[in-house]
Amino acid sequence: MSKAQVNEIKEGLQHFHGTEMFYQIPLLRTRFTDGLKYLSEVAECFWLITDTSVIAKSLMNRSEFVTIDFKRLPKEKQDYSGYEAEIIYSDGNDNILEKHGYRATDFPLDELRLFFVNDTLMLPSEY
Repeated sequence: MSKAQVNEIKEGLQHFHGTEMFYQIPLLRTRFTDGLKYLSEVAECFWLITDTSVIAKSLMNRSEFVTIDFKRLPKEKQDYSGYEAEIIYSDGNDNILEKHGYRATDFPLDELRLFFVNDTLMLPSEY
């Protein structure tokens, strides 16, 4: 994906405040917002919505509010860890609940933060 396409995605994400519609992952019954529907289509990353929903749901007994941070690791750290990216789940107060490494990813953004609350995955601007 080109730098222009990545910038277009970032620009597009800035337009989401609240949501007009909720979508649902059938088996998980997780709801997600307009912003994530847009992201899943333009970045072809429905896997991200599914993965983060499964993990965040499993953490609900530890925190009602979960922040989800996707980060592409710097090259040196990739070489050292064997992971291209990681997703860190925390309680919103910087207490890490869980961390998952991804050996390879086609997700176009270098970082992304999501919130999971009340069985709903959303962009911070949609909270």
